Amino acid sequence: MPSEKIPFNRPCFGGNEYLYMGQALERLHISGDGYFSKQTQALLEREIGAAKALLTTSCTDALEMSALLLNIGEGDEVIVPSFTFVSTANAYALRGARIRFADIRPDTLNMDENHVAQLINKRTRAIVPVHYAGVGCNMDALTALANRNGIVMVEDNAHGLFGTYRGQNLGTLGNMATQSFHETKNFSCGEGGALLLNDPLLVERAEILREKGTNRSQFFRGQVDKYTWVDLGSSFLPSDLLAACLFAQLERRETIQNTRRTIWETYSRELRGWAERHGIGLPIIPAECHQAYHMFYLLMPTLEDRQAFITHTKERGILCVFHYLPLNASPMGEKQGASKGDCPVTEVMSDLLVRLPFFNNMTLAEMERVVEAVLSFQPTGRPHPLLEARQHLAAV
Repeated sequence: MPSEKIPFNRPCFGGNEYLYMGQALERLHISGDGYFSKQTQALLEREIGAAKALLTTSCTDALEMSALLLNIGEGDEVIVPSFTFVSTANAYALRGARIRFADIRPDTLNMDENHVAQLINKRTRAIVPVHYAGVGCNMDALTALANRNGIVMVEDNAHGLFGTYRGQNLGTLGNMATQSFHETKNFSCGEGGALLLNDPLLVERAEILREKGTNRSQFFRGQVDKYTWVDLGSSFLPSDLLAACLFAQLERRETIQNTRRTIWETYSRELRGWAERHGIGLPIIPAECHQAYHMFYLLMPTLEDRQAFITHTKERGILCVFHYLPLNASPMGEKQGASKGDCPVTEVMSDLLVRLPFFNNMTLAEMERVVEAVLSFQPTGRPHPLLEARQHLAAV
């Protein structure tokens, strides 16, 4: 085994992170909504086009803020993909909503708009599409469904910052959207997130919810002579130290995204022939989508092949990982009234998917080692029929 291991992810600091964090300390304001928080929010608003961006301590907190903003409660239903991180569902379940799990499309692994249509009823309050791997969902169809039924759209854009759908930035297609700046994301401050508000009417209350239910922001702007408790809320503000770190990364967004594009395209180019010979699925990017280059995954012929592949690369000092387990088949999913078999595409793809190492300072030598390890793997299973079906969808 090589002495130098290649991790699945490596935190990368290649700009002014240390400088700006030092400046935050010097300003003697490292709590929330300091100088770097405001600079970062302004950058997101300018570059993404949201009416308002509010930094949060995590994408989870941003999702929980969206549930509060919508007054989600008992008797409400919220539609989320089964193939997502638990936070997407937890945020609304915490407010008492029943979670309805939508299956995914075989091609993009995004929410299946046809299944969403079957789940909508008079109790549906929100649809929460997740742009998996930073590739946009079919937002034309989902937006039409939402508008026709008077349902709010909340984009979970944890993977998709600076991706687009039909030329429009992901995160600006719904009433609001959430972002993640976790250590595994393209832009990171360790833990962090943001709520993007595309409806200006939501901004004032969102500020209150984020400030523990007080009108503190209005007080600091001189709009009221004192601040007090006026609504529900919690402490969703990140430290300005984290915002300083994040701002330094976002300053380098073009460099970071270009680097990630190089990694993604190297994997795609070098592995395509091998994948076609063995019936292995690669990411599919629809023509209307410009992806965010968040990850690169393989869809192995069988679960046994996926597990053998992870062992194969680990023996060569390379860490590859699987991803989400179907939420509909989880213990909490069952408590929501779901069960195994409700989302068959999700259940198959979850078993087949494996993610390759992908981080901002990945070297050419590391990429070559990963490619060499992948090409030396020989799957033995017969490809699942869904792998052929996804290729057909991509050709349509």
